Amino acid sequence: MWDAVVVGAGPAGCKVAADLAGTHDVLVLEEHAVSGIPMQCTGLLSHEAIGMSGVRPRILNELHGAHVHFPGGAVVTARSREPKAALVMRDEVDSLMASEAKAAGAEIRYSERYLGHTVRDGLVSVETTGGRYEAKAVIGADGHRSAVSMAMGNNPPRYFVRGIQVDLEHAMGEQDMMVIRLGSSLAPGFFTWQIPFGERTRVGLAVGSGYGPPAPYLKRLLAESGLESARVVGKHSGIIPLEYARKTYGDGSMLIGDSAGHVKPVSGGGLHPAFVASGVLSRVFREADSRGDFSAGFLSAYERGWKRAMGGELGRGRLLRRLYDAATDADLDRAAEIVERRGLSEILDGIDLDRPSKVAMAVLARPLAALGLLPTALRCFLGALR
Repeated sequence: MWDAVVVGAGPAGCKVAADLAGTHDVLVLEEHAVSGIPMQCTGLLSHEAIGMSGVRPRILNELHGAHVHFPGGAVVTARSREPKAALVMRDEVDSLMASEAKAAGAEIRYSERYLGHTVRDGLVSVETTGGRYEAKAVIGADGHRSAVSMAMGNNPPRYFVRGIQVDLEHAMGEQDMMVIRLGSSLAPGFFTWQIPFGERTRVGLAVGSGYGPPAPYLKRLLAESGLESARVVGKHSGIIPLEYARKTYGDGSMLIGDSAGHVKPVSGGGLHPAFVASGVLSRVFREADSRGDFSAGFLSAYERGWKRAMGGELGRGRLLRRLYDAATDADLDRAAEIVERRGLSEILDGIDLDRPSKVAMAVLARPLAALGLLPTALRCFLGALR
């Protein structure tokens, strides 16, 4: 019998497997043949998140800021003296973290798909394409379409965006700055990105779930950026959940990562929240094991714990996301005008990739800026309630 069966060998699953494997027997199930394929992430991480991963991937580039293009043509620049983010290959991160989990003592079985689980007499029976396993608990780290989450009661994250990106043979002039474009014509419900790394550029976008597939928007973005003729050397797509699941625990079960909706609503980044949640999950798992109690009642401490650790930031991010979704292009242009007129760019320079809501709080602390943004924010708030 296993102590824990982890479904999914991505960063969330491998992190929690590594955290538990030193003291428990951990089995990780991965439906794909290798870790990190298909790659479904931009690969832009904070140095804090990289440190929390426990591995050292190759750094393709470091970014100090961004030029943000607004629909009406205004450009707001945020630049820091220190690097704000590092670009890595996410498939390499996944592979390295899988190796770390195995080195810690976890067993990973590839090309084996989870089919479902049942709980009886305090034990979990996990059925897969390779057989059946008994465990004290099952941990769902199997992405936004989590089968573990569905087995817990039709429990998917409630809001998502669809993303697509390409790697192009094109060298950007400023290698330490990315380009972000906002507006309904290019990325309704989200934003675009253009990230340099040497002789190549990663260009992508995401759109809200109600705006159709993202591919037509990418074609338009490449044309507007003058990159439609650049040779494509890589292409990736995926779905990003932007709200957490209704419930992230059950009898003998817990969810983590995209399965739980542990994603920053403002940027769509999920590794930092997943790594924070992993520490909470492993602590609660050990307490449950010491008590011999993996009931939903006891495991509810996991959800309370991760919400204490990062629920405030994710909650503020959800509010900002709803306001942004309700904003028109004219609202965005008005916000850009206030940022420029009130000299708020130095606040944007200090943005924390893992805690983006701090920038909004700092802006609102400026009375004149807050008054200028209030009518737009109120209109967007009323729109978000509809």
